Amino acid sequence: MTQARRISGRRFGIGESYGRAADVIPVGDLRQLVGLRRGTRPCPFRSDRRGCIKNGGVCSLRLYSDSDGTARRVVGPESHLRVTCPYRFHQGGDVFRWVGETLLNSPNPSMVGEVGFLQSDAGSDVGRIDMVMAAEGPAQSLDWCALEIQAVYFSGDEMGADFRQIQGHNELGLPFPAGRRRPDYRSSGPKRLMPQLQIKVPTLRRWGRKMAVVVDRPFYDAIGDMAEIPHVSNGDIVWFVVRLEEDAQTGTHRLARDSINVTTLERATEGLTGGNPVSKEEFETRIRTKMLAGR
Repeated sequence: MTQARRISGRRFGIGESYGRAADVIPVGDLRQLVGLRRGTRPCPFRSDRRGCIKNGGVCSLRLYSDSDGTARRVVGPESHLRVTCPYRFHQGGDVFRWVGETLLNSPNPSMVGEVGFLQSDAGSDVGRIDMVMAAEGPAQSLDWCALEIQAVYFSGDEMGADFRQIQGHNELGLPFPAGRRRPDYRSSGPKRLMPQLQIKVPTLRRWGRKMAVVVDRPFYDAIGDMAEIPHVSNGDIVWFVVRLEEDAQTGTHRLARDSINVTTLERATEGLTGGNPVSKEEFETRIRTKMLAGR
């Protein structure tokens, strides 16, 4: 009598290493990839072909279930890859064409970085916009928008435990992740992305310019409800949401356009905050509870 297959838990592990699905490529190839240090192998998505900025080339995370020590993809709504490296969004340059076509009426805008927009009384830059997309218009006019690309951070165990496990693994299949971790949308959204928007968008709004924000579908779904604007002209922030579609023959994923969503800064802030305030009475009850617990 065969033993029933054991499903003992779910964990996030390597989704892609150097653009290749970790549970599809041969384990021997994966052992080599996860042993590489940052900068030693070109990033497959950067147009300048500079070295990958991550140890082991981890582009994304995936949720796996444990099947007798072997990692199996979770199916359903939680099956999406979670992009953890911003350069993953650079694949083929399509996201830049998409933003250019939508906001600048140009599929090939110029890209410039680190443009100062706040300066001190002494004249030095104290605030910069990291990425600006620009296109020359008629009569030497300049059309442009700001661009933020936001991957998700993760919290929990570092990836080194998984790397060491894979390098010592000689069986078929991807081993179930050794570390416990999760995509940290709270750190990535309210703590990182929201302050960037609150600093930059008011100035952009006064200038009549838009902020384009690129995120993947799981990130956007993790944001709280945001009232959306039906037309780009009435919004401050244009969200370009992408998803990763798999090519079953090659085991690679292609960046695909998912949706465009337009919001104001105020609605985006509410969504990124991700909650509604409790009543004053409820808050004071919580204060008293903690006071009693501390006595």
